[in-house]
Amino acid sequence: MRRTGWSFDRFAFGLALLVAMIGSDADAGSEYPADRWKTATPGAEQIDVGVLAALDQEFASGVHGYIDGMLVIRGGRIVYQKTYAQDYDAAFVGRDQTRGPYNYYDPDWHPYYERGPLHTMQSVSKSVTSALIGIAIGRGEIPGVDVKVMPYFDGYQQANPDPRWSEITLRDLLTMTSGIEWDEESFDYTDPRNTCAAMEGSADWIAYVLNRPMAATPGEKFVYNSGVTMLLSHILFRATGKHADAYAKEHLFGPLGIERFYWKRTPTGLIDAEGGLYLAPEDLARIGLLYAHDGIWNRKRILPEGWVAASMTPAVAVPETEGWQYGFQWWLLPYAGKPTRYAYTGLGYGGQLLIALPEYDLIAVFTGWNIYEKPALDARYALQHVLQALR
Repeated sequence: MRRTGWSFDRFAFGLALLVAMIGSDADAGSEYPADRWKTATPGAEQIDVGVLAALDQEFASGVHGYIDGMLVIRGGRIVYQKTYAQDYDAAFVGRDQTRGPYNYYDPDWHPYYERGPLHTMQSVSKSVTSALIGIAIGRGEIPGVDVKVMPYFDGYQQANPDPRWSEITLRDLLTMTSGIEWDEESFDYTDPRNTCAAMEGSADWIAYVLNRPMAATPGEKFVYNSGVTMLLSHILFRATGKHADAYAKEHLFGPLGIERFYWKRTPTGLIDAEGGLYLAPEDLARIGLLYAHDGIWNRKRILPEGWVAASMTPAVAVPETEGWQYGFQWWLLPYAGKPTRYAYTGLGYGGQLLIALPEYDLIAVFTGWNIYEKPALDARYALQHVLQALR
């Protein structure tokens, strides 16, 4: 059965109340960064430095492959930060030598933008895009999450239209339950048989997605699909008249003090909302702090009231995981052995990881670029160690 509204069932109402309570408690002792984050010793913020130091040694040894950085923030203060120098030029030797933003072996694009401080976020871009959709709803530019999406694509033609397309709502896109046939899990992202890779190699990403067949009734089945986030990018542009980068600069990044970022565009000029954002890890942490505080930044509401609770309400279980749930373009990882206790998590290809724990006013960011022999840093492993560090 399709849900209506943001948080009208009992569980969602309870979660909204819990988020509000946690946010109020956290605000009492938390700080918001201005130009730079303040720092504190781990002990001052009740963090066991030994746990993080042991994890640091693992990263430095290379046992987890290409890890670029670890950042832990509590109470609005950096308590632990490490970076790891990787020779990506050497790592790319013998790989595809074509140049461009969608060759993951091009060291001018991956994992850092033009070898500077901005790191690829990959699919953490989806979580940021969700925030922009929430802001547009709060501003009245999009009616709500249950609006039908196809009217936003009236300029496109579908070769073999399926009536189920007309039933897709914004909620279905946000929760990866669109029903569109899609497979970006059976093959590597460097493999053109991967549906996402095929989309990224097409001339018009929106046309590519709209011409995929339907495989299920919208709202019924979770299938991870980067194409639906591209549909969100188009909807945001049609609804606001601004592309995601400009809209974020005005309504999200600007208010949070994020000045440096880069966001890739598709061949048609649309912002690559599914994986094209580059941020400094310290600025990604600002997004985490915003969500940990119920969308409020330094006593000013940035995300509309109720959006964080709605985004972090489990919408659908993720198959073949240990209790993972999915919200509005965010992963919800259970912890402490309780099925209703979730870490707000953004995940990106290659090892991009944002963890927000409102209960503890704690943010963790990990970056890396494991697209080779070693798998990306396991989010559960990182979460486990962050929790173990709490005293």
